Amino acid sequence: MKNAVIVKSFQNGLILYLDKEIEFEELLEEAAAKFKESERFFKDAAVAVSFVGRSLTLEEETRLVEAIMDNSSLNITCIVGRDEETERFYARALECVGRKKAQEESAGQFYRGTLRKGQILETESSIIVLGDVNPGSSVISAGDIVVLGSLRGNAYAGGSGRTEHYVAALEMAPQKIKIGDFKYITNEKSKWAFGSKREERTDGNPGGIQPQMAYVENNSIILKPITNELLNAR
Repeated sequence: MKNAVIVKSFQNGLILYLDKEIEFEELLEEAAAKFKESERFFKDAAVAVSFVGRSLTLEEETRLVEAIMDNSSLNITCIVGRDEETERFYARALECVGRKKAQEESAGQFYRGTLRKGQILETESSIIVLGDVNPGSSVISAGDIVVLGSLRGNAYAGGSGRTEHYVAALEMAPQKIKIGDFKYITNEKSKWAFGSKREERTDGNPGGIQPQMAYVENNSIILKPITNELLNAR
């Protein structure tokens, strides 16, 4: 087998150069083997990762990330792509959660995977979900919730009536959001919904996504597009 996966490191990140000719399953196996062999080198670092050389679907990106994390001690915090708006959102979302984590002196968490109907994810700290929250599923956090995917289920942030927390998502179409004691309930199909599947561009990245944040203002929950000004205000 030719060298179908080449890994190069840079400060706080990795670039994977991927062969565009071989089958994806074969590529996945080589990536898993390469990181298993190099586990001692990478140790338990938290890194961003970038895939170049071939177009990947969202599912393929997720499977590659899972293969890397299952075969090493790496904690992949985000995928850096060519979509600058999404890239900025990833970076700032992680920065905000990290800042609040330090302020509260509590360990934040990452959950990788999609929550399906009936599943409940609950934590006493802030959490970043590396996947989708589907209708009928729930994320419950005493801190902040960041969904690096679609939020189409329920999100409950800020336990014990704490209203300083927020819920953010790349694709915001929730059934219900609760922050502290305040609730936001969608009674009809949200105008931010993109259907059961995301639109995809030819480069494999999602198109048409408008990251949004929900937070408490004037005794009610409001949803606003994420901007640098909004993140700085939080």
